[in-house]
Amino acid sequence: MGKFGGFGGMGNMQQLMKQAQKMQQDMLAAQEELANTEVVGTSGGSMVEVTMTCDKKLVGISIKPEAVDPDDVEMLEDLVVAAVNDALSQADAVKEEKMGAFGNIGL
Repeated sequence: MGKFGGFGGMGNMQQLMKQAQKMQQDMLAAQEELANTEVVGTSGGSMVEVTMTCDKKLVGISIKPEAVDPDDVEMLEDLVVAAVNDALSQADAVKEEKMGAFGNIGL
């Protein structure tokens, strides 16, 4: 009979392989969705906005003119950092929501 109990064991193995393939396809689809989903992080009352995809690719930065003070560049740098961190937090939340079902497989 062997390890898998004859042909019945092979059917179970085949079913497991199909389930693994479907899970891989679902995970790839979720990763593609993350790459196409954008979040916007803001700071300074939306004086600085950072747009990024949920796979953490920076798409754009928008800075309102009133945020630019040549005598206080450090404030603008802080606003950019805060907006990027806000976008990263949002991207992480969306990723956790979409990929949470897969655990840490392939992440």
